[in-house]
Amino acid sequence: MAASVEHVELMSKETEPPLKDQSEAPETTKDPETSEPAGPDPDPDPDEEEGDEEGEPPGPKIRETPEDIRLEAIANTVALHPSRDMLVCGDVDGDVYAFSYSCTEGENRELWSSGHHMKSCRQVRFSADGLKLFSVSRDKAVHLLDVERGKLVTRIRGAHGAPINSLLLVDENIVATGDDGGTLKLWDMRKGTAFMDLKHHEDYISDIAVDEAKKILLTASGDGTMGVFNIKRRRFDLLSEYQSGDLTSVALMKRGKKVVCGSSEGTVYIFNWNGFGATSDRFAVKAESVDRILPITDSIMCTASMDGYIRAINLLPNRVIGCVGQHVGEPIEEISKSWDSRFVVSCAHDQLVKFWDISSLPKTTVSEYRKRKKKGGRMKSLTKKALGENDFFSGLVEEAEKKEEEEPEEEEDSDSGSD
Repeated sequence: MAASVEHVELMSKETEPPLKDQSEAPETTKDPETSEPAGPDPDPDPDEEEGDEEGEPPGPKIRETPEDIRLEAIANTVALHPSRDMLVCGDVDGDVYAFSYSCTEGENRELWSSGHHMKSCRQVRFSADGLKLFSVSRDKAVHLLDVERGKLVTRIRGAHGAPINSLLLVDENIVATGDDGGTLKLWDMRKGTAFMDLKHHEDYISDIAVDEAKKILLTASGDGTMGVFNIKRRRFDLLSEYQSGDLTSVALMKRGKKVVCGSSEGTVYIFNWNGFGATSDRFAVKAESVDRILPITDSIMCTASMDGYIRAINLLPNRVIGCVGQHVGEPIEEISKSWDSRFVVSCAHDQLVKFWDISSLPKTTVSEYRKRKKKGGRMKSLTKKALGENDFFSGLVEEAEKKEEEEPEEEEDSDSGSD
């Protein structure tokens, strides 16, 4: 029988030597053209720099993005450290893996792994200082791990009555969790007890967001509504009107003045802050779904979809700017942003963790006017790896872009946003 939500099991820290600093690794002298890389198997990418000239000693190749990381199982979730080149992912077997990553070829390293969850790990999140890692699972447990050693520090058994699906760190001590039955809980991790336990959704809670003041909590649910909860007053405020399809993600944009929700129907719903009852705008993306939303700037966000594409989208005016990257034909589970905002990292059903260079994305400007898209027109590639050699149409990119440049711009009839 599962223990009550108040039960916390404290795990004693084992004495282990700290992880070696990445800078201590000896510089490789192997010829990268003939030797196998020390890290996980990479996929060939078009962003490798040219090697040294003949006659000079070969050195490690420096890439624009780190190599892909190949996993043993499908990862449901990925999170990046807030101040280091480190990522953590949780997979369908319940295992949590930590990796350091580098643009130097062959320098990705597995740091540690944890197998304390009994069922699929659904989400992982770093604390703001990067010292703690929280994870939730289908086994209904909440885990707190030490980031440096990967050791379990605290376990809350039976935290929910249903499998836990979503996780958000409100601050250093308060954690929000949502389960498959629509229940939201807020935890004081100093005590290991829940001080809010509310069920107002009829289906699973897919995502959770909080405002900058840490006062209002927003939930997206499979019942098609967005929930609004007041943390300070510890109460439920309201549900939005029902939307068609599941609401799969929620995020704040425009300096907190707008709230956006993705949906299983491929529509992005936009709410005004303090106008949560009904949408203020919506636009359809030509995607199977909008499963994840990752804010990049106040106006630009990246979305992940079941069709395997990561799209960059501008909010107001609503435009799909182009394709950041893709897992060809494989649903994407989650996307995350590196601490220096240089990379977006994605995990998908192909058992790969991929890196995409978004350093130029914040400089993108979007006009109020746009070209009239022809039927069957392709998305613009925003990175060298996007729509790459695995894409059937990759050989037509240059020719298509050249023709587009020669055509005059026309005003679009509507602002319904499409790619």
